[in-house]
Amino acid sequence: MLLLLLIIALLYVYYFVDFGDDIVLDASSPKMIHMQQYIDSLEKVELEERKPKQYRFNPNYITDFKAYTLGLTTEEYDRLQEYRKKGKWINSAKDFKRVTKVSDSLLLKLTPLFKFPDWITSPKPKKPKYINSFSEKSFTEKSDLNEATIASLQKVSGIGPVISKRIIAYREKLGGFSDDIQLFNVYGLDSNVTERLLAQFTVKKPKEIIKMNVNLASASDIATIPGISFEMAKTIWEFRILREYIDDLSELEKIEGLSARKIQLIRLYLSVE
Repeated sequence: MLLLLLIIALLYVYYFVDFGDDIVLDASSPKMIHMQQYIDSLEKVELEERKPKQYRFNPNYITDFKAYTLGLTTEEYDRLQEYRKKGKWINSAKDFKRVTKVSDSLLLKLTPLFKFPDWITSPKPKKPKYINSFSEKSFTEKSDLNEATIASLQKVSGIGPVISKRIIAYREKLGGFSDDIQLFNVYGLDSNVTERLLAQFTVKKPKEIIKMNVNLASASDIATIPGISFEMAKTIWEFRILREYIDDLSELEKIEGLSARKIQLIRLYLSVE
Protein backbone atom coordinates (compact mmCIF):
# COMPACT_ATOMS: atom_id res chain seq x y z
CA MET A 1 0.00 0.00 0.00
CA LEU A 2 2.87 2.41 0.81
CA LEU A 3 4.50 1.59 -2.52
CA LEU A 4 1.23 2.35 -4.32
CA LEU A 5 0.95 5.73 -2.58
CA LEU A 6 4.55 6.51 -3.52
CA ILE A 7 3.87 5.72 -7.18
CA ILE A 8 0.76 7.91 -7.16
CA ALA A 9 2.72 10.74 -5.58
CA LEU A 10 5.40 10.51 -8.29
CA LEU A 11 2.75 10.53 -11.03
CA TYR A 12 1.19 13.50 -9.29
CA VAL A 13 4.47 15.41 -9.46
CA TYR A 14 5.20 14.32 -13.03
CA TYR A 15 1.87 15.40 -14.52
CA PHE A 16 1.00 18.46 -12.49
CA VAL A 17 4.27 20.12 -11.51
CA ASP A 18 5.89 22.40 -14.06
CA PHE A 19 9.67 22.19 -13.77
CA GLY A 20 10.24 25.19 -16.05
CA ASP A 21 11.65 28.49 -14.95
CA ASP A 22 8.31 29.61 -13.57
CA ILE A 23 6.97 26.87 -11.27
CA VAL A 24 3.26 27.31 -10.77
CA LEU A 25 1.22 24.86 -8.71
CA ASP A 26 -2.51 25.49 -8.80
CA ALA A 27 -3.95 23.49 -5.92
CA SER A 28 -7.46 24.63 -6.78
CA SER A 29 -7.50 23.22 -10.30
CA PRO A 30 -10.07 20.44 -10.98
CA LYS A 31 -7.31 17.92 -11.74
CA MET A 32 -5.49 18.71 -8.51
CA ILE A 33 -8.68 18.45 -6.47
CA HIS A 34 -9.59 15.15 -8.13
CA MET A 35 -6.11 13.72 -7.46
CA GLN A 36 -6.22 14.84 -3.83
CA GLN A 37 -9.63 13.20 -3.35
CA TYR A 38 -8.31 9.97 -4.87
CA ILE A 39 -5.29 9.94 -2.56
CA ASP A 40 -7.54 10.66 0.45
CA SER A 41 -9.79 7.72 -0.48
CA LEU A 42 -6.78 5.38 -0.63
CA GLU A 43 -5.65 6.55 2.78
CA LYS A 44 -9.13 5.84 4.19
CA VAL A 45 -9.05 2.32 2.74
CA GLU A 46 -5.64 1.67 4.27
CA LEU A 47 -6.77 2.94 7.68
CA GLU A 48 -9.86 0.73 7.50
CA GLU A 49 -7.74 -2.32 6.66
CA ARG A 50 -5.49 -1.65 9.64
CA LYS A 51 -8.39 -1.88 12.06
CA PRO A 52 -8.50 -5.23 13.94
CA LYS A 53 -11.14 -7.53 12.52
CA GLN A 54 -14.03 -8.52 14.77
CA TYR A 55 -15.07 -12.17 14.61
CA ARG A 56 -18.39 -13.47 15.86
CA PHE A 57 -18.26 -15.61 19.00
CA ASN A 58 -20.41 -17.66 21.36
CA PRO A 59 -20.73 -15.64 24.62
CA ASN A 60 -20.92 -18.89 26.62
CA TYR A 61 -17.22 -19.51 26.02
CA ILE A 62 -15.46 -16.15 26.36
CA THR A 63 -12.25 -16.05 28.40
CA ASP A 64 -11.30 -13.38 30.90
CA PHE A 65 -8.96 -11.82 28.31
CA LYS A 66 -11.69 -11.86 25.67
CA ALA A 67 -14.06 -10.25 28.16
CA TYR A 68 -11.49 -7.52 28.82
CA THR A 69 -11.05 -6.77 25.11
CA LEU A 70 -14.83 -6.61 24.69
CA GLY A 71 -15.14 -4.04 27.45
CA LEU A 72 -16.71 -6.16 30.21
CA THR A 73 -15.86 -5.32 33.80
CA THR A 74 -14.50 -7.96 36.18
CA GLU A 75 -17.85 -8.09 37.98
CA GLU A 76 -19.79 -8.63 34.72
CA TYR A 77 -17.47 -11.45 33.65
CA ASP A 78 -17.67 -13.09 37.10
CA ARG A 79 -21.49 -13.10 36.89
CA LEU A 80 -21.26 -14.89 33.56
CA GLN A 81 -18.83 -17.47 34.96
CA GLU A 82 -21.01 -18.18 37.99
CA TYR A 83 -24.02 -18.67 35.72
CA ARG A 84 -22.13 -21.10 33.47
CA LYS A 85 -20.79 -23.08 36.44
CA LYS A 86 -24.39 -23.96 37.25
CA GLY A 87 -24.66 -25.68 33.88
CA LYS A 88 -26.85 -22.91 32.46
CA TRP A 89 -26.49 -21.41 28.99
CA ILE A 90 -26.71 -17.97 27.40
CA ASN A 91 -29.05 -18.38 24.42
CA SER A 92 -29.75 -14.77 23.46
CA ALA A 93 -28.56 -11.19 23.86
CA LYS A 94 -31.38 -10.75 26.37
CA ASP A 95 -29.97 -13.60 28.47
CA PHE A 96 -26.50 -12.02 28.30
CA LYS A 97 -27.87 -8.71 29.54
CA ARG A 98 -29.88 -10.34 32.35
CA VAL A 99 -26.94 -12.42 33.61
CA THR A 100 -24.01 -10.00 33.24
CA LYS A 101 -25.95 -6.74 33.76
CA VAL A 102 -23.87 -4.98 31.10
CA SER A 103 -24.91 -1.50 30.00
CA ASP A 104 -27.35 -1.04 27.13
CA SER A 105 -24.67 0.72 25.08
CA LEU A 106 -22.20 -2.16 25.43
CA LEU A 107 -24.92 -4.73 24.69
CA LEU A 108 -25.80 -2.82 21.51
CA LYS A 109 -22.16 -3.03 20.48
CA LEU A 110 -21.76 -6.74 21.28
CA THR A 111 -25.08 -8.13 20.01
CA PRO A 112 -24.05 -8.20 16.30
CA LEU A 113 -20.97 -10.26 17.29
CA PHE A 114 -22.89 -12.96 19.17
CA LYS A 115 -23.00 -16.33 17.45
CA PHE A 116 -25.23 -19.09 18.79
CA PRO A 117 -25.59 -22.66 17.48
CA ASP A 118 -28.09 -23.21 14.66
CA TRP A 119 -30.35 -25.23 16.93
CA ILE A 120 -30.78 -22.05 19.02
CA THR A 121 -31.13 -19.49 16.24
CA SER A 122 -33.08 -21.75 13.83
CA PRO A 123 -34.69 -24.46 15.93
CA LYS A 124 -36.19 -27.39 14.08
CA PRO A 125 -39.79 -28.38 14.74
CA LYS A 126 -39.92 -30.36 17.93
CA LYS A 127 -40.62 -34.05 17.57
CA PRO A 128 -42.93 -35.75 20.04
CA LYS A 129 -40.89 -36.78 23.03
CA TYR A 130 -40.93 -40.29 24.37
CA ILE A 131 -43.22 -40.36 27.39
CA ASN A 132 -41.99 -42.38 30.36
CA SER A 133 -42.47 -42.46 34.09
CA PHE A 134 -39.25 -40.53 34.83
CA SER A 135 -39.15 -36.80 35.43
CA GLU A 136 -36.08 -34.56 35.48
CA LYS A 137 -34.31 -34.83 38.83
CA SER A 138 -32.27 -32.12 40.48
CA PHE A 139 -28.48 -32.43 40.56
CA THR A 140 -28.60 -33.58 44.17
CA GLU A 141 -31.22 -36.24 43.42
CA LYS A 142 -29.42 -37.67 40.40
CA SER A 143 -27.17 -40.72 40.68
CA ASP A 144 -23.48 -40.46 39.80
CA LEU A 145 -22.91 -41.73 36.26
CA ASN A 146 -19.46 -42.94 37.29
CA GLU A 147 -21.03 -45.26 39.88
CA ALA A 148 -23.97 -46.50 37.80
CA THR A 149 -24.36 -50.25 37.40
CA ILE A 150 -25.70 -52.23 34.45
CA ALA A 151 -28.84 -52.96 36.45
CA SER A 152 -29.47 -49.31 37.41
CA LEU A 153 -28.94 -48.12 33.82
CA GLN A 154 -31.50 -50.58 32.51
CA LYS A 155 -34.18 -48.92 34.63
CA VAL A 156 -34.16 -46.09 32.08
CA SER A 157 -36.60 -46.73 29.24
CA GLY A 158 -34.76 -47.54 26.01
CA ILE A 159 -31.64 -49.00 27.66
CA GLY A 160 -31.33 -52.76 27.54
CA PRO A 161 -28.54 -55.23 28.35
CA VAL A 162 -26.44 -54.41 25.25
CA ILE A 163 -26.48 -50.61 25.58
CA SER A 164 -25.98 -50.66 29.34
CA LYS A 165 -22.88 -52.84 28.91
CA ARG A 166 -21.56 -50.47 26.23
CA ILE A 167 -21.96 -47.51 28.58
CA ILE A 168 -20.01 -49.27 31.32
CA ALA A 169 -17.34 -50.42 28.83
CA TYR A 170 -16.94 -46.88 27.44
CA ARG A 171 -16.68 -45.48 30.96
CA GLU A 172 -13.92 -47.98 31.75
CA LYS A 173 -12.14 -47.08 28.51
CA LEU A 174 -12.13 -43.41 29.53
CA GLY A 175 -11.12 -44.24 33.07
CA GLY A 176 -14.31 -42.55 34.20
CA PHE A 177 -16.58 -39.89 32.72
CA SER A 178 -15.44 -36.27 33.01
CA ASP A 179 -18.62 -34.68 31.70
CA ASP A 180 -22.15 -35.70 30.70
CA ILE A 181 -21.39 -34.76 27.07
CA GLN A 182 -19.16 -37.85 26.73
CA LEU A 183 -22.22 -40.07 27.02
CA PHE A 184 -23.25 -39.03 23.50
CA ASN A 185 -20.19 -40.88 22.15
CA VAL A 186 -21.48 -44.30 23.23
CA TYR A 187 -22.12 -46.28 20.04
CA GLY A 188 -25.78 -47.08 19.42
CA LEU A 189 -27.08 -44.86 22.23
CA ASP A 190 -29.89 -42.77 20.77
CA SER A 191 -29.79 -39.07 21.67
CA ASN A 192 -33.37 -39.15 23.00
CA VAL A 193 -32.50 -42.09 25.24
CA THR A 194 -29.36 -40.24 26.33
CA GLU A 195 -31.48 -37.27 27.41
CA ARG A 196 -33.72 -39.57 29.44
CA LEU A 197 -30.65 -41.15 31.01
CA LEU A 198 -29.23 -37.74 31.94
CA ALA A 199 -32.52 -36.85 33.59
CA GLN A 200 -31.65 -39.51 36.17
CA PHE A 201 -27.83 -39.63 36.13
CA THR A 202 -25.01 -37.09 35.94
CA VAL A 203 -21.25 -36.96 36.48
CA LYS A 204 -20.70 -35.98 40.10
CA LYS A 205 -17.11 -37.10 40.52
CA PRO A 206 -15.51 -36.24 37.17
CA LYS A 207 -12.24 -37.74 36.05
CA GLU A 208 -9.62 -34.99 35.74
CA ILE A 209 -8.38 -34.30 32.20
CA ILE A 210 -5.02 -32.68 31.49
CA LYS A 211 -5.83 -30.31 28.64
CA MET A 212 -3.68 -29.82 25.54
CA ASN A 213 -2.83 -26.37 24.19
CA VAL A 214 -4.58 -26.20 20.82
CA ASN A 215 -1.87 -23.80 19.60
CA LEU A 216 0.84 -26.39 20.26
CA ALA A 217 -0.98 -29.70 19.68
CA SER A 218 -0.37 -31.71 16.50
CA ALA A 219 -3.10 -33.39 14.46
CA SER A 220 -2.10 -36.70 16.07
CA ASP A 221 -2.46 -35.17 19.54
CA ILE A 222 -5.94 -33.85 18.76
CA ALA A 223 -6.93 -37.23 17.29
CA THR A 224 -6.48 -38.79 20.76
CA ILE A 225 -9.66 -37.01 21.89
CA PRO A 226 -12.36 -39.70 22.14
CA GLY A 227 -14.98 -39.18 19.44
CA ILE A 228 -12.72 -37.05 17.20
CA SER A 229 -11.55 -38.73 13.99
CA PHE A 230 -8.08 -38.15 12.58
CA GLU A 231 -9.60 -36.33 9.60
CA MET A 232 -11.40 -33.91 11.90
CA ALA A 233 -8.27 -33.54 14.05
CA LYS A 234 -6.29 -32.68 10.91
CA THR A 235 -8.94 -30.12 9.92
CA ILE A 236 -8.70 -28.46 13.36
CA TRP A 237 -4.90 -28.46 13.17
CA GLU A 238 -4.94 -26.91 9.66
CA PHE A 239 -7.46 -24.31 10.85
CA ARG A 240 -5.06 -23.29 13.62
CA ILE A 241 -2.04 -23.23 11.26
CA LEU A 242 -3.86 -20.91 8.83
CA ARG A 243 -4.68 -18.49 11.65
CA GLU A 244 -1.27 -18.89 13.30
CA TYR A 245 -2.88 -18.58 16.73
CA ILE A 246 -6.30 -19.30 18.24
CA ASP A 247 -7.33 -16.85 20.96
CA ASP A 248 -10.59 -18.56 21.92
CA LEU A 249 -11.92 -22.06 21.26
CA SER A 250 -15.19 -20.51 20.07
CA GLU A 251 -13.29 -19.78 16.83
CA LEU A 252 -13.59 -23.51 16.05
CA GLU A 253 -17.28 -22.92 15.36
CA LYS A 254 -16.17 -21.66 11.95
CA ILE A 255 -15.07 -25.18 10.97
CA GLU A 256 -17.64 -26.82 8.72
CA GLY A 257 -18.94 -30.13 10.05
CA LEU A 258 -17.92 -29.48 13.65
CA SER A 259 -21.17 -29.58 15.62
CA ALA A 260 -21.86 -27.68 18.83
CA ARG A 261 -21.83 -30.98 20.71
CA LYS A 262 -18.39 -31.85 19.32
CA ILE A 263 -17.08 -28.43 20.34
CA GLN A 264 -18.37 -29.04 23.88
CA LEU A 265 -16.46 -32.34 23.86
CA ILE A 266 -13.30 -30.71 22.49
CA ARG A 267 -13.38 -28.11 25.27
CA LEU A 268 -12.82 -30.90 27.79
CA TYR A 269 -9.48 -31.73 26.20
CA LEU A 270 -8.15 -28.52 24.63
CA SER A 271 -7.27 -25.05 25.88
CA VAL A 272 -5.71 -21.92 24.35
CA GLU A 273 -3.05 -21.55 27.02
